[in-house]
Amino acid sequence: MNTHSLNDDDPLARQKPPRRTNEPVVWSLFGAGGVLSAMAGPMLILITCVLVPLGILLPTETLGYERVLGFVRWWPGALAILAVVSLFMFHAMHRLCHSLHDFGFHTGRGAQLVCYGFAALITIICALVLRSLQ
Repeated sequence: MNTHSLNDDDPLARQKPPRRTNEPVVWSLFGAGGVLSAMAGPMLILITCVLVPLGILLPTETLGYERVLGFVRWWPGALAILAVVSLFMFHAMHRLCHSLHDFGFHTGRGAQLVCYGFAALITIICALVLRSLQ
């Protein structure tokens, strides 16, 4: 015989089932973009914008048009570029969305849709451009 009855005094009876959310996906993209931008971003900028163009690290021909185009046309290279652009964008848009809230703009789902939608749009555009160069 079941002696346990559901009534208002039972805290388990008052609990609502957990609500489904997209937070794990958003936070994983934010975290991956943050790690990538913190670890690889400064290195990529230093190498591609300073050290190679000045001939300090490698010859200046290393970043010539034909070599860079060859890297973009190589599928692992295109995938790396897509990952960097996509993760940087999702990280930046997540920060922007939460910064709006911190500055007092409580826009709710609207800001999330705009920010994450923009990051997704840039990712799609990047993928299409990379695909057109194949």
